[in-house]
Amino acid sequence: MKYLSVILTLMLGLKNPLLSQQRVVAECTVNFKISMDDGTLDKDVSNSFSKSYKTVYIKGNDSRVDFVSPAIQQSIIYEKTQSSAVVLREFGTNKFMNRLSKEQWLTANKQYQGMTLNLVNETKIVLGYECKKALLTLKDGSVFSLYYATSIVPSVKEFEYQFKDIPGFVLEYQIKESGDNTIVNYKAEKITLSPVLASRFDIPTSGYRLMN
Repeated sequence: MKYLSVILTLMLGLKNPLLSQQRVVAECTVNFKISMDDGTLDKDVSNSFSKSYKTVYIKGNDSRVDFVSPAIQQSIIYEKTQSSAVVLREFGTNKFMNRLSKEQWLTANKQYQGMTLNLVNETKIVLGYECKKALLTLKDGSVFSLYYATSIVPSVKEFEYQFKDIPGFVLEYQIKESGDNTIVNYKAEKITLSPVLASRFDIPTSGYRLMN
């Protein structure tokens, strides 16, 4: 038993340094470029996506994801402690707000339940971070092909529910829906590991029509 304890201690000692290399990022801003791949797409559609962008803000237990395009602006503000979210949408001068409880948040992401994760032995460098490849397959056949930084992990992972089980920070991914040849690409162009203003996560008290 004594020798077994020594062996186990040595094994744990070898593993711990590897685990300690991964850093939890509690505050950051990540800017993503969006593009589409499909030669059959209308040029106006492709141009619209080329003018779209996504920004992720993380601060402790709070996260915010902004998606901005010529047609719509959407923000999802997620609070990890309560597992609740607020969705803000703007269509021109029209502004709408949805408040989602934990149960409603899970329902809104039900298409990701039952998905399978396959970690692939392939790496690439994104913004100076070594990233590993993973494939997420949804029950309907849609596939997420992604690269995640192995050395950093966000303090809030559920803000993008489909990536909640990824063992790192997703910095690049593609979406191919089942039965569709169109591929939507998201690639991080900049990551800033500096304090984020708390006001980013303030919920508007006026100017928005509450939908639920």
